Amino acid sequence: MTKFTFPESIRSRPVYGTLEARKGAAHLLIADAHGAEAILDVATPEMMAKAHIIYIPKGEAFEGKLRALKPAQFYAGPSYEAAESRIQKAFEDAKMGLQVYLTGTEGLMGQAQHAAMQAGIPHTAIQTEHRGSVARRMQCVHCKGITEDVETDPFVCAHCGLNLFVRDHYSRRLAAYQGVCIDAEDPGNVPEAKGIYE
Repeated sequence: MTKFTFPESIRSRPVYGTLEARKGAAHLLIADAHGAEAILDVATPEMMAKAHIIYIPKGEAFEGKLRALKPAQFYAGPSYEAAESRIQKAFEDAKMGLQVYLTGTEGLMGQAQHAAMQAGIPHTAIQTEHRGSVARRMQCVHCKGITEDVETDPFVCAHCGLNLFVRDHYSRRLAAYQGVCIDAEDPGNVPEAKGIYE
């Protein structure tokens, strides 16, 4: 899958790079869906001998290829929530020299990066590369509910039903973009939904 080039935006919006193999005492690679492609691009036998891969397939068929890399540890789970305790444990058990590679959707990378920073992993040890869907993890600023995989602007909050404008403002603490009511002053006046990057 080709990489998406995000348009320039406000300062709070995350910027992603390209994963590079680094020397380290251990390697933690967390990915979902097409993020597996970035792992396949960066993996070396030396890295895999000290690697722990946590993968959330989201219906993509990369698990076999990732297992074939022969990482020291491998886990595939149905969702970030299912993998969260394993991710937390990996960060809690981390020793000096751990290199962290996050790749796939913005929702996965944001949540995993927040967990890494909460565990005290230095930001210089964390790399990110976006691959796959450009859907966003959104927080409604009105009810505080989180809606996953938002692809259109505006969208309807899954929690309170308000029509929300998709903003570029990003909260690293919540690992989510912020959505605000689009028709607060003129109820019912909602523009036709379109793709976020159209």
